[in-house]
Order: sequence, then C-alpha cells, then structure tokens
Amino acid sequence: MRYLPLGRTGLFVSELCLGTMTFGGGEGIWTHIGDLQQADAERLVGSALDAGINFIDTADVYSGGLSEQITGQALKNLKVPRENVVVATKVFSEMGSGPNARGASRGHIMDGVKASLKRLQLDHIDLYQIHGFDPATPIEETVRALDQLVRQGHVRYVGVSNWAAWQIVKALGVAERLGLSRFESLQAYYTIAGRDLERELVPMLASENVGLMVWSPLAGGLLSGKYGREQQAEEGSRRTTFDFPPVNKDRAFDCVDAMRPIAKAHGVSVAQIALAWLLHQPQVTSVIIGAKRPDQLEDNIAATKVALSAADLEQLDAVSRLPAEYPGWMFTRQGEYRRKQLADAKHSFPQ
Repeated sequence: MRYLPLGRTGLFVSELCLGTMTFGGGEGIWTHIGDLQQADAERLVGSALDAGINFIDTADVYSGGLSEQITGQALKNLKVPRENVVVATKVFSEMGSGPNARGASRGHIMDGVKASLKRLQLDHIDLYQIHGFDPATPIEETVRALDQLVRQGHVRYVGVSNWAAWQIVKALGVAERLGLSRFESLQAYYTIAGRDLERELVPMLASENVGLMVWSPLAGGLLSGKYGREQQAEEGSRRTTFDFPPVNKDRAFDCVDAMRPIAKAHGVSVAQIALAWLLHQPQVTSVIIGAKRPDQLEDNIAATKVALSAADLEQLDAVSRLPAEYPGWMFTRQGEYRRKQLADAKHSFPQ
C-alpha cells in the first residue's frame, strides 16, 4: 500500500480509501446501495485497516447519517488510535425539511459539522468536503465558513466534490486573496470508461497541486467483469435498481472486452484491472472502494499489487481515449512547435 500526500499538504493518505456508502441502508436509494449494519461494517473497517488503508470516506447524507454513525462506532469498538486514521466526510445535501437544511451556506456548514462530529464521535474531522456546487451561495461565503472551522480546530483540511474546474479555481483564488484555508482535494467520478475529467479538471489539479479522490471507480459495478454485451445485469442487482453513474455502455463494454485478456494474463479479476488502471494515473491520490462483502473488499485491495506494463496501459488507453474536442485539438495543433522546443532544450543539456 502506497501513501501519498493529499494535495500540497503534509498529510499522507493510502492509495485506496474505504468508502462507507454501503453502511446503514434505510429508505430511497440507500436500500439499493447497501444496508450493512454495525457488525458487518465493522468487519470491513477492520479488514481495510489491517490491509494498510488509513483513509475512510463518508458523508452526512449517506443513509441519512447512519453511515457516519456506524463508521464512528466501528472506530471506537476497534479501538483505532485517532492518529492512525484519516477520516473524511462531506456536507451539502438535504438533511432536514427546512429551507436552510441544505447547500454550502455558512449556516448549513456550521450546523452540518457539529452533527457529523457527534455522529462520528470525534473531536475533529481530518478532511471536510463540500459535496456539491451550491448555485445559491457565493463561493466566498463557503470558503470563509470552511476556514473558520479549520481555525476552530473542528476540521484539519477542506476539500470539494463534484465541482467544475472554473469553480474550484475561483475558490482557490478567493482563498489565496484572503489568506484562507484552500481546497486541498477534489472527490470526483473517474473510470477507464468515463474519462471526462481529463479535459479540464486533471490539468487544473496538476497546475494547482490539488489531490484527486476517485469515487465509483467501477462505474457502479459496470466494470466489475460481471457485465458485458452478452451479460446483462440480473434482476435486483445494483445496476437494475439504481443505474448510476451514467455511463456510455458501448464504451464501457469496449473497455471490459479489452480488460478481460489483460486480467487473464495477470491472473486477476477484471475489477482489479479497472482499479489498477486508475492507480497508474499520475493525478490520482486515492481511489475510494466500497464493498458489501469481505471478498469484494479483498479483491479490490489486491489491485494495489497489479503492475500494468506499458503495453497494457497503451492498449487500455487506445480503447478508452476521449475523442478530441475544442479547444483541446487546437492546443495539440498550435502547441506542437513549442513542445518540440521544450523537448529539444531538455535534451541539449548533458546528462
């Protein structure tokens, strides 16, 4: 298990992060995602920690708060030293019926962190993330509120999830201008079959030294190897009851077809190849894995030992590469001469 710095901080997190969306169950979509209760969830947490994972991600909205509650109780029951685990949670989603029980306003953030700390039974949250973009709240208000939490000691670092590149850069600019705590991580959807964030977000993350946490790395199970053009989802499975995230299935099945022989050559599962591909991407800090059963967790963790060859990566890139879009194809065309100048200059120095 590798440990990588989160963004430009001195906090090191494991390359795999245990996601707890399967904890709790309840009503609505949560019945389809997972309903692990305390004992089963605790076993997964213990196995993850034993494998070297030191990073756990949850959110206040998961199962209406039950996920945070179960996660906190598991850490307490397992007697995990606080300094040995990095706990991340999120705020933004609707947590009540009132008009202010949602969003990224100062009020909801302040209420949300208190409730999350109580459910988690912790005195601080290591990484507090805004779960989505709030069109009703000025970005400066959100950034100021998060900075206040850091200054108060309730939160160590702050991050964001599901924002566009321009929104994140604007927030970083506000933080720099006002001397406030800045977003150190982005939690975003990224898979070999869904590489959209490579257009704007990945270059921005590299430029601004912001870490990347990947959610749904198997596209809601579609890249697990259980599905293909001739293997449709069984009735009652996750993909038939909750078809999320949206995926171009033809593209996904092209990727699965390419991953199967590579998985066979390495003697591993297709899911491990999908995860290993992400772990080989330079901008990825940590890949969030969720599981309902111990064997699923064990299989996912084993992906850290899969070393893809240059030929493997080239083959997977060819089948999954994004089609060129403007202005990207103009960057390629117009920047060719300057890239050559840089390459020639680099090679002109004696080694």
